[in-house]
Amino acid sequence: MLEDHQATTVEVPGQQSAGVPWPSGYPGGYAVVDVETTGLAPDDRIVSAAVYRLTARGEVEDHWYTPVNPERDPGPTWIHGLTSAMLADAPLFGQIAEEFARRLEGRVLVAHNAVFDWKMIAREYARADRVAPVEQRLCTIQLSKALRLPLANHRLETLAAHFGVEQRRAHHALDDARVLAEAFRPSLQQAARLRLPLPLLTCLPVTDWPQTASGAAGSAAGGRSGGGTAWRPGWRASKRRPPCPYPNPGRYEPGGRLVQGMRVAFSGDTSVDRELLEDQAFEAGLHIAGSVSRLTSLLVTNDPQAPTSKVAKARAYGTPVLDEAAFTHLLREVAPAPEV
Repeated sequence: MLEDHQATTVEVPGQQSAGVPWPSGYPGGYAVVDVETTGLAPDDRIVSAAVYRLTARGEVEDHWYTPVNPERDPGPTWIHGLTSAMLADAPLFGQIAEEFARRLEGRVLVAHNAVFDWKMIAREYARADRVAPVEQRLCTIQLSKALRLPLANHRLETLAAHFGVEQRRAHHALDDARVLAEAFRPSLQQAARLRLPLPLLTCLPVTDWPQTASGAAGSAAGGRSGGGTAWRPGWRASKRRPPCPYPNPGRYEPGGRLVQGMRVAFSGDTSVDRELLEDQAFEAGLHIAGSVSRLTSLLVTNDPQAPTSKVAKARAYGTPVLDEAAFTHLLREVAPAPEV
């Protein structure tokens, strides 16, 4: 078992993937990444990171793991298993940034729900006055959808089971990265056989994360400046969906169930890719609202204090607010629309 207070690098013998025709336009190498964090908000921190470096055909070259001292409470220890005591002697992100960058450089970053891992990494590099050397990312959720894999859902454990990959220590960065690397390789080879264009996205760095007076940037108090969050996600066009077939039953009642037809708006960063989260809500029978009005049943945000127009309107209208975790839990059992 790896010691949680040591950065670890392991070389892995090459594997063979002969016989698979390879598209000439595919990337020359990949860095499969997993990070565990103190939470989901823009000012949360990384507590551990792992990278599996892969060849152009998905063969493992080596892997690396390190815990990271977040300079704050580690957050959900019941998920990632890392306590303040375990992280007390761990390196700060700035101390591992160069080695991390060396493992990312020149490769496509691969992660399960890659937008989350990329944003967390980009913010940490911004706090360290650096830019992560990553130009493109590939989300294995989007690749699975492009391959039309017969998955019941898009969780990592479901993808792993599909390819017969054993999970040994869920939510440990190194094991999650291993599982994803082993599941990514057959996904990549299947895409190559189909001559499928890979769902590559450009990685835009964060360049304006403010430093706190003490230099320990990115703490809960130091993650904002000038009345707004430093992370500014790019504009995203709303996905066209059919109209919700159910009438709006009104506002969500705190402590109650979601009801089909409720109008749900989203604001800010989400750990699950926003479009995927909206798809799940729509498939459960909810109406996806692009803005907040008096008719909005619920606003979902991980940062209820953010100075956004949606949060301000929700506060003015008295619209109930839930974080992503609570909303995702409620999505498991949405009440049917009342009969008219």
